[in-house]
Amino acid sequence: MNPNTNPFDQSFGSLDALAEAIYVELRCPVTIEDANHRLLAYSSHEETTDPARVSTIMGRKVPDKVISALWGDGVMKRLLQSEQPIRIAAMEGIGLGDRVAVAIRKNQEVLGFIWLLEVNEPLDEQGLQMLKQAADAARSLFIQLQMKSRKEEQSNYDFFWQLLTGHLQSDETIREKARQLGVRLPERYHVTVLQFEEAIVPKLQQQIRYTLETTSFVRIVLHVVTDSRLVLLAAVPSAADGHEEEQGTAILRMIRQMKQRFGIPPVESGSGMIYSDYALVERSYQEALTVLQIKRRFPQETGTAHFYSDLGYYRYLPYILQEKQLHRFENPYLSKLRKYDREHNGELMQTLEVYLNQNSNIKATADLLHVHINTLTYRLKRIAEIVDLDLDSMDQKVTLYLDLKAEKLLE
Repeated sequence: MNPNTNPFDQSFGSLDALAEAIYVELRCPVTIEDANHRLLAYSSHEETTDPARVSTIMGRKVPDKVISALWGDGVMKRLLQSEQPIRIAAMEGIGLGDRVAVAIRKNQEVLGFIWLLEVNEPLDEQGLQMLKQAADAARSLFIQLQMKSRKEEQSNYDFFWQLLTGHLQSDETIREKARQLGVRLPERYHVTVLQFEEAIVPKLQQQIRYTLETTSFVRIVLHVVTDSRLVLLAAVPSAADGHEEEQGTAILRMIRQMKQRFGIPPVESGSGMIYSDYALVERSYQEALTVLQIKRRFPQETGTAHFYSDLGYYRYLPYILQEKQLHRFENPYLSKLRKYDREHNGELMQTLEVYLNQNSNIKATADLLHVHINTLTYRLKRIAEIVDLDLDSMDQKVTLYLDLKAEKLLE
């Protein structure tokens, strides 16, 4: 090898041709992957190789256990941050031999990776420099692939938005369009919305795409980003049909993985019901948005809810509120009590609300209000007298309770 020449300073017709040229120059088996560890090209190799390389070539993707091990050992973090090739010591537990890897970059964006398996001697400084030159040569090929990929991705985005907004209303039509786009729709699905603290900038979007492509917990079929929200159409495996708790756990595990790898988890998440009819994607999406709305307004009461069905009676509050607004209805008992409090600087509304929240438990209510039980009993008696309310009537208490909750949702 002549140290003054760059053997990769030429035009390569494909990534396969580049992979083979790297192998010829450095005598190390080569794999070239995109940023999400999908295999794009690989070189020849002699008899000596390792199980990780074989599995990658057979599956056209780096095995999940290898990706997890590389993150756990800090390799991926170093690779994403370094502009120079890095060495990776063998990991026998996952069948990974000694390797050298380099990221293919376009400015600060990582487009993919080149991996070399060191089967003979470790690469010297000249070999490492040549690998960096090979990564530079790969950049233009990756940019061409990226342009094609983004066109396909935009088509999928448009398709998903049509589903989310109800523009495609026939399950048969939707499935046919998916076939034309090459989108493999599962038999069952649900829509999940992840809410982030701030707007999703390009760097975060790249990290999100990486997570969606590499996670083994759940198959994400389609996704779109809108401001600070990530909307997903997730496949429901046959073993989990109808089991929302199991599917919710899979989504939460994916979220934890995102936090562990990039330190940027979503603030909150919510999922719609599981369906098989693709004309109901919009419904599942609206259900997911309702989960986020309710959890934001009632964080303590619904903090563990993930699916729409987890909300219990809270899922009816938007409809109750809509009905109240349509008829301009205000609960007369609550109106009278608020008027009384305003005129007498009272605390009867707060007392009633805490009492109902505590399921009419006198002691629990008194403890929360920091008053004596006798004081609470007197207040409840005054409430009943002022608004002519029967606090022993379940119908009246339930009506008051739901009206109070609906008003809080409006706030």
